[in-house]
Order: sequence, then C-alpha cells, then structure tokens
Amino acid sequence: MKFILLIGCCIATTSLYAQELFTFTEPASNMPAKSIAIRANNYFVKSSNRNKYSYNGAAEIMIGISKKLMVHAEAFAGNDENNFKLDGASIYFKYRFFSVDEVHSHFRMAVYAREAFSNSKINQLSYDGHGSSSGTELGLVTTKLMNKMALSAGASFINIANNMGGNKFVYGASQRNAVGYTLSFGQLFLPVEYKNYEQTNVTAMIEFLGQTNTGNGNSFLDAAPSVQFIIKSKIRVDAGYRFPVFDNLSRVNDSRFLLRFEYNFFSVFK
Repeated sequence: MKFILLIGCCIATTSLYAQELFTFTEPASNMPAKSIAIRANNYFVKSSNRNKYSYNGAAEIMIGISKKLMVHAEAFAGNDENNFKLDGASIYFKYRFFSVDEVHSHFRMAVYAREAFSNSKINQLSYDGHGSSSGTELGLVTTKLMNKMALSAGASFINIANNMGGNKFVYGASQRNAVGYTLSFGQLFLPVEYKNYEQTNVTAMIEFLGQTNTGNGNSFLDAAPSVQFIIKSKIRVDAGYRFPVFDNLSRVNDSRFLLRFEYNFFSVFK
C-alpha cells in the first residue's frame, strides 16, 4: 500500500512539474532536489539587418541542490561572425523562498541571479545573456499552477558589462542598465488522464519577453509560442519560435527558432 501511494505521489509531482517547464523562461518552481539534468539548446537565429540565419548552440548542466535551490551552468558557441567559435558562458542561481501548495494547484515565488560572460563584439544596445553580452541580472519570478494551466511572471534588473577580449560597451555608462520582464502561459493537453509515468506529456505555451533600457527608454517585446514533450518523465524536447512584436531597442538578432533536448537524472546524490 505504501509503495502504491509513493508511486502515485511521484506521478502527481511529475505531472505538476511538467506543466510549468517553460521554453524561453524559468518558472519559480525548481527541478527536483538531488537531481541533475543536461541540455542541448540549438538556436537558429535571424539577423535583423540580413535575411540570413546563423546557428548558436549551448550546452547546459542543471543541478537541483535542494527543493529550494538550483544552479545552471551554460557554455555558448556559434557562427555569427562566419566562423564557429566559443562565445561565452553563464552561471545561474534560483532560490524559491515562498510556496503555497494545494491539491491541484500551487503558488510559488523565487529570486534568481545570472552572471554572463561573452567574448563577442558588442554591436547592440540590448542585453542578451546567452552568448552575446556580459553582465549581471537579478530578478524575481512568480508562478501559479491551476490544474492543467500554468501562469508565470517575472521582472529583473540588468547591468551590462564590457565583453571579454577588449570588447567594450560603447553606448555610454548611462545606458548600461535595463529592466527585463516576462509573462508565460502554459496549457497541458496530453495525457487527458494520468495513468502512469510512461505517458508522454504534451504542453503548448505562449511567452512574452521584454526589455527596456533605463538610459534612453527604448524597448522591445517578443512573443514566443512553443510546444513541449516530456517523455517517460526524464526526456524533454522543446520546439519554439521567438519573434518581435515591438522593437525600437538596438538588436542584431531579433528572431530565432529553438530546438532543445534535455535528459534528467533523479536522486543522483544524497
């Protein structure tokens, strides 16, 4: 009887967790404690001044240190400058400090910090901590799960730094700071009824990601629809497209396809 209850709880936890694994943003919930996940992120990026796509790849490892704390480490590479090279890396921490859990819903809040390093040439004012920009981002994110729907919203403060290799931020000290904001909706469509952890989860989502430079007031707002598959509770596949809805903030790459593969190892350490 205890074994049956344990299996039921695991399936329920996996089901809830899978509904709020957003593609382009992070929710307030953490990955399971004492687990490790590895990701391959593949971006096909369109240049705003050239009708051409380039490839950017990122290898990522995520560690669930506890139920409240997790860390990501990521390395970026791409062929933006017509030769494939290592573009930079980032480290990300998230701490969940508030949680209200109910039978079919929960509400969570978390703070996060990302430190990004890039050796690319600085040729845009907007901040991109995924290979193009160096800087620090501090943020707050909230997530509400209601049955098969998840809603997440976040805001962050960004300070843009000089890139490595002598690539200086040329837009002036008054334009180094920005505010980021996100809003994400996710809806679980399959399975209609949970029976076991072998079932594939299918979630559709739409996300909005924006940024405003505090020095000049210019902004962008992107929309990002995507679909996500969770296979046997361990394998994750995401496919999405991010494009601008509004944009008057200088950016080199404004549209991108994302194809992500992820594998999770649970209860890796004590």
